[in-house]
Amino acid sequence: MPKLSKAKRGKNRWIGLSVTNSPISRSELCQLLDSGLQGTDWKLYDYEEDVSQGTAIVRVMLEDVSVALERINSIKGLSTVTTSGKIRLVRERLSLV
Repeated sequence: MPKLSKAKRGKNRWIGLSVTNSPISRSELCQLLDSGLQGTDWKLYDYEEDVSQGTAIVRVMLEDVSVALERINSIKGLSTVTTSGKIRLVRERLSLV
């Protein structure tokens, strides 16, 4: 079976997050996102924690991005910083390169 062309595949959006209730482990962050983003297809890609603040990148589908932004911003300790269709741009904006 041939591979789907790029135009026919699902479109993703990458969301850069600021985690202010750091230190928090990757699994704890996944649990927070799982409870807040129920019903949406998402995946945590990058997570770097610091003493005072952490940064993370989450992938969501294009049709779910507005709902995901609202839900992420409603979770205490999480706030969205940037969003893009290219993960490279989000990593640059968050200084994760």
